[in-house]
Amino acid sequence: MRIVVAEDLYLLRDGMVRLIEAYGHQVVATATTGPETLGALLTWRPDVAVVDVRMPPTQSDEGLRAALTARRELPGLPVLILSQYVEQLYARELLADGAGGIGYFLKESVFDAGQFIDALERVADGGTAMDPAVIAKLLAGAPSNRRLDQLTEREHSVLGLMAEGLSNQAISKRLFLSESAISKYTTSLFGKLGITDDDSSNRRVLAVLTYLNRP
Repeated sequence: MRIVVAEDLYLLRDGMVRLIEAYGHQVVATATTGPETLGALLTWRPDVAVVDVRMPPTQSDEGLRAALTARRELPGLPVLILSQYVEQLYARELLADGAGGIGYFLKESVFDAGQFIDALERVADGGTAMDPAVIAKLLAGAPSNRRLDQLTEREHSVLGLMAEGLSNQAISKRLFLSESAISKYTTSLFGKLGITDDDSSNRRVLAVLTYLNRP
């Protein structure tokens, strides 16, 4: 994969570059400010980008806004946000276009290299990779959605794990249920959410985006 890394802290940025390249991927550009991030994303059009939220010059939300602007110019550009903070407003806007290829992890939640690379690859493939802590923050105080309200408690659990990017097999292990049972729950929740696309992967993305956006 061709990857852009946008992170202003040298040690973290250098560590990510070395880790990514150790797994056989290519870092085509790095950025340390919001404007540099936008320029790198539009110039290189990477397979996926890792972007911090708070970057110079003001250390507020330059990185996330650069990612939003880039996705408007390049719809569906895969972006994995890696930050210490959850910026609810811009995070929801990032999810709102329904294009998939989105991840959001807190730096403190990344415990090993495999987890990080797996998230990058899932986002690059057009899927989602969401930190449970980020999901909880986004859902806190969100308005009700009638379709989501129709889901059973078990279906909510399955959809929440789907949002983290887990496969049916992984969800079945987490919930101590058979894969066939998880398949039935996913089929049911797709129906309740009105998602009828024939592409199974796309249906998962649409369901997750409905869950996180709660329009």
